[in-house]
Amino acid sequence: MDTNTLTIKPYLRLSGLEPLVVRPETNFINVGERTNVTGSKKFARLIREGLYEEALSVARQQVESGAQILDVNMDDALLDGEKAMTTFLNLLAAEPDISKIPIMIDSSKFSIIEAGLKCVQGKCVVNSISLKEGEAKFIEQARICQSFGAAVVVMAFDEHGQADNYQKRVDFSYRAYKILTEQVGYDPQDIIFDPNIFAVATGIEEHNNYAIDFIEATRKIKELMPLTKVSGGVSNISFSFRGNDVVREAMHSVFLFYAIQAGMDMGIVNAGMIQIYDEIDPTLRQLCEDVILNRHEDATEKLIAFAETVKAKGKVIEKDEKWRNGTVEERLGHALVNGITDYIEEDTEEARQKYPRPLDVIEGPLMDGMNIVGDLFGSGKMFLPQVVKSARVMKKSVAVLTPFIEEEKARMVAENGGVIKSAGKILLATVKGDVHDIGKNIVGVVLACNGYDIIDLGVMVPAEKILTTAREQEVDIIGLSGLITPSLDEMVHVARELKRQNFDIPLLIGGATTSRTHTAVKIAPEYANGVVHVLDASRSVTVTGSLLNKALKKNFVDEVHKEYEKLNETFRNKKPVKQYLKFPDAQKNKTAIDWAKFEPVKPKKLGIRYLKITTWPKSQII
Repeated sequence: MDTNTLTIKPYLRLSGLEPLVVRPETNFINVGERTNVTGSKKFARLIREGLYEEALSVARQQVESGAQILDVNMDDALLDGEKAMTTFLNLLAAEPDISKIPIMIDSSKFSIIEAGLKCVQGKCVVNSISLKEGEAKFIEQARICQSFGAAVVVMAFDEHGQADNYQKRVDFSYRAYKILTEQVGYDPQDIIFDPNIFAVATGIEEHNNYAIDFIEATRKIKELMPLTKVSGGVSNISFSFRGNDVVREAMHSVFLFYAIQAGMDMGIVNAGMIQIYDEIDPTLRQLCEDVILNRHEDATEKLIAFAETVKAKGKVIEKDEKWRNGTVEERLGHALVNGITDYIEEDTEEARQKYPRPLDVIEGPLMDGMNIVGDLFGSGKMFLPQVVKSARVMKKSVAVLTPFIEEEKARMVAENGGVIKSAGKILLATVKGDVHDIGKNIVGVVLACNGYDIIDLGVMVPAEKILTTAREQEVDIIGLSGLITPSLDEMVHVARELKRQNFDIPLLIGGATTSRTHTAVKIAPEYANGVVHVLDASRSVTVTGSLLNKALKKNFVDEVHKEYEKLNETFRNKKPVKQYLKFPDAQKNKTAIDWAKFEPVKPKKLGIRYLKITTWPKSQII
């Protein structure tokens, strides 16, 4: 009997209609903030007027912009909060394109939270509970949340007020952690701390350290309680500059850049108010860093002075069009990285006329731009909503080129007497649980233009359909794609099924969240007939060519296998957290000393020795 051992790792697992598993390699989780009556004038107006159906469009826009969790808040003095929360969540549940992501029930009034808990399916997040009403109330509310299976956001408050410095943030969080884990029985991974993001650059000296205190408290919280998560309301940090979106966006990006490095996992933020870190005006970025990190006493004054020179009126911001003076390649790259669609059609047409073949535009400047996007996303300088915007620009550009690519293909068919010999048959699919397909579609276009027959199964494709189609169509290669982290587990499942059903064709892995390391550690060990991670569409032709060439395949697969084994071994040998033995086991490992044969070394000088300690000369301190 074949027995498999399943190990459930202690990850934060949330769900709407689809799961959201927050793994160590997961990028920053974006919590959509616009379905909040205190954060969106439009949403508040629609709810007050009872236009709930129209209010759903705000939620849909948040999901389409890349929100991975949806924050819903009905805290308004003029609203029946419980009724509003119940009505909206019940309507939202009937919209699969919105309710597919987890819900964050957000209220300072627990009765509204409880009303929301009765409406949502899946595993949601409660935002928030705290110690401000004492331990007894805190425990009571935590147990109610636990009975509904919800994860909880814990605000850094206690009976005496909010945590407004580093030590309080850490102490309040640790006290709440001990109560939740030891008295309530909460799993550490279901606890999310919000150590309070407050406005900086207010002109009040006591506020200058708020941002750096949050960042350092986050670092300490993750050190003390490594399985917990850290979140916060990002837009609070820039409240002093409300009305000046240019400065606010820059402050959000700079703050997130440092907070994420310190361990911040998620945040409530408007996806449209984040700039790409490297794209911020260097002067503005430096000034924002000086304020966020409290580097200078006059940092606030300098940022305020600079802000007055930035022309911004609400959402209508004076655009810097200097990038339009660059080459067509530079313009295409800039548009992709910044998600600008305004000129993409005319720039694509200019590039098409410049390059010998329309496919060269995709494999050249467009792919170069997407590679930059991938690098920025991987380094934490770009977030999922921005990646989605870049993908839309790419899609629009490819749409301009597609008719010309089809025309070229038809011409080649005519020149070859109506028949072109296939270079191979490749099946492509976005795996179950994922609806992102722009990258997969580009791979399909590139491969098709290089003589391959492409069978594209689309999105949300279960493993059974992938394998059944592959067998029926006798494909030569299977390519799996995915953008979100649940896709990674589904790819592992497909690999296991390939092995179980005795397939012997290569498996290609691609998508923004995939990596060589993940492929080597998680997927390749499950299937021994050639698993290869393909970094981007431009590499797909080389990889497929090597796999389908009988003379090259064996050496290529062997080299990849050796490389992945080495990556796997390196990964397995990493021990970022010390593994401690139990004390009795440690005692068994004590050094065995034969004291009977031991001869102590005689010191050069016996007796008491006196040392004079002097202060290190300031001149020698670097």
